[in-house]
Formats: sequence, C-alpha cells, structure tokens
Amino acid sequence: MAEMMKAVVSYAPYDNRYEDFPKPTAGEGEVVLKVKGCGICAGDVKAYHGGIRIWGTSEENRYIEAPCVGGHEFYGEVVEVGEGVEDYKIGDTLVSEQIIPCGECEFCKQGVYWMCTRSAVFGFKQYANGGFAEYVKLSRNCINHKVPEGFTPEQAVLIEPIACGMHAVERAQIRHSDVVVIAGLGAIGTSMVNLASLELPKMVIGVDVRENRLEMGKKFGADVVLNPAKCDVAEEIKKLTGGLGCDVYIEASGSPKSVTQGMDSLKNLGRYVQMGVFAEEVKADWNTIGDGKELTIIGSHLSGLTYDSVINGIASGAIMTDGLISHKYKLEDWEEAFKKTEAPDAMKIMLVP
Repeated sequence: MAEMMKAVVSYAPYDNRYEDFPKPTAGEGEVVLKVKGCGICAGDVKAYHGGIRIWGTSEENRYIEAPCVGGHEFYGEVVEVGEGVEDYKIGDTLVSEQIIPCGECEFCKQGVYWMCTRSAVFGFKQYANGGFAEYVKLSRNCINHKVPEGFTPEQAVLIEPIACGMHAVERAQIRHSDVVVIAGLGAIGTSMVNLASLELPKMVIGVDVRENRLEMGKKFGADVVLNPAKCDVAEEIKKLTGGLGCDVYIEASGSPKSVTQGMDSLKNLGRYVQMGVFAEEVKADWNTIGDGKELTIIGSHLSGLTYDSVINGIASGAIMTDGLISHKYKLEDWEEAFKKTEAPDAMKIMLVP
C-alpha cells in the first residue's frame, strides 16, 4: 500500500480538499523534495474560483486535469534521488521552474522551453502535481536550481514569481530614455518596479488601487505612484511626460480596465506588455493599436531563462524581497490563506506544510 502524505487536492471549482494523497517516490532520473514552502499564485486562486482559463467550457478545452495537487511557487529539500541522478544529493535545497517541458516539441528543441506545446505547469496536471503538499516529485525533464545557503524561506518561495516578473521586464526592452509604467503592484508587480528601476530608465511609475501597495512601490523604486480610483491615470501620465505618454506599459494586474488604461497612457510607438492573467476575455479598441498609435503589443509567458539571474540578484541584494511575503499559513489552513489573498493588506501569501 502506498505511503500517504497531506496535500491540498483540487477536484472542481470551489472544491479543494486537504486530505491524504499518495506520497511520490523517485523513479529513474527523478527527485523527491520535502516541501518547505509554497506561494499562492493568482492563478491558483482563479483556478479555485472556476476561472475559464483553467477549467474551460468543456472537458475538451479544459487545461487542468483534476484531481491534482496545486501549487507551483515551491521550494524544498531533497529527500530521495532516483537512479541516474548525479547533479543533486539528499539535503540539497532546490527550486524547480514552474513548467515541465517535454523536450521534444519544436520550441523545446529551439531552447524556448517555456513555450512548450505540452504546457505542463506544476499544479494543473496529474503527472505534475504541485507544492501544496508535504512532498513533490521532480521528473527528469524538470529544470531545477539550487537555492543558496543563507536564503530565507520567503526568498526561496519568491524566486519563481520574481522570475516571471523579470521575464516581462526583459520583454519590454527598457531603454534609459523610457518612461515605464507597471500597472498592478502585487508581489510580482512590485518586484517589477525594482527590476525596471535597475535598467535606469527616465522614470518608473507604479499603478494600483491599494494605498499600501503604492507605498511598497515607492520603497521598491517607483518615482511616482498613481491610484486609478483617485485620478485619471492616463491624464496624469501625460502631464508627467509633456503630453506624450509613457514609452512602456507593463500590465500586471489582470484587470480588464487596465488594458484600455494602458493604451490610453502610451505614447505613439509605445510598447504594451501583457503579463497579468485575466479571468475572462478582454475587449480593446484595436484602432488605437494600429491606425492610432502604432503600438507594439508584447506577450510575457512564465519565466524563461531568468532563474539564475533572480537567484544571483537576491543573493547580491540588488533584487529586493522584504515585505513581498505578507502572510504565512500552515498547509492545513489553506482555505483561510486563499481568502487572505484578496484582503487589502495582502501581498504574497505563503503556505508551509
């Protein structure tokens, strides 16, 4: 009989269960981690709320394979290694990238594995159970990184979300003359303020409706912060830029209203980067993109080739982490933790098995 562990298992929208679940074992080329911490992503919350992006409209277009164990922002200690594993040993602390690439599709062969057509993100597939559990298995195709000694649990959990933010900032191709807007100052958006500031642009503007997050934005390097509930963001940005608008608008909130706000805020030939995930389809005036401003629309997906830089940046102090984890909960208290993600004082919430 299989040895069991505790895990938060997703069965259906609004049906997560903290229960006994088979403990993974390491096969050839595989590693088992004892999970030390796992962040709650907005995608995890949207999945719990039945987001169409995850559950689709039928079994044919459903992304998630329920029942499965959620969570992809995890790190842990190696407790078992399978035959043929040479790079890791028992006792190592690892973080694994959130996608398990197939290694065989066109994108994997080209080295852009984060665009793998299999798109197996931890926590959404039965063969890729995630970190809302006491243990998690890393298959032979996983891309793993050692967490340096001295990293706090909070810093280790933040590697994955900050890596996603770094990829979006990299996609924006920020220049020193740019005015850059980061819309949505959750943990990733606030981190992107920090990352964008490291590029030394002309100005970094943070946008959010929560005053505590605006204050965090200032601490992480924003020159100006704006609250769309209190002002017309596009008009304020034009005032700050001689009537032209910003050069870069990175959408990190997942709010449909932020899309129009971004297009209105951008100057002619501006660059719009979509990083946030929407719960539903979004409408926009495509004439603004083409016949109006000739905007460049850029997508940002996951965290390709950024983990090493994030780890080095945190270790050096260039990448800030203090305050990004606002609350920690025991794994068994997952329901309270999920509710807390929507509280006014929440940034990133962390579960600890």
